[in-house]
Amino acid sequence: MGTVAENLTRKLREAFAPDHLAVIDDSARHAGHSGSRDGGESHFEIVITSAAFAGLGRVARQRLIYTLLAEELAGPVHALALTVRAPGEA
Repeated sequence: MGTVAENLTRKLREAFAPDHLAVIDDSARHAGHSGSRDGGESHFEIVITSAAFAGLGRVARQRLIYTLLAEELAGPVHALALTVRAPGEA
């Protein structure tokens, strides 16, 4: 896991205490596309399940994550795909 992925993981764990968290570097699939960079760590998929998202809609959940990761999104992270669930959701 690279430095960017480690930072994303740390921030998400600290903020949301997730039951499940997967931070997947998907940069290789986007090589040569806009925003890709040498060494990867520019395109990520995050799958997270946390009680912090219970009662919130999809957009509110995503906003929480985008706000938390604003520094990374302004810098090394070009694209972020999110799957955000509360416990018990499929």
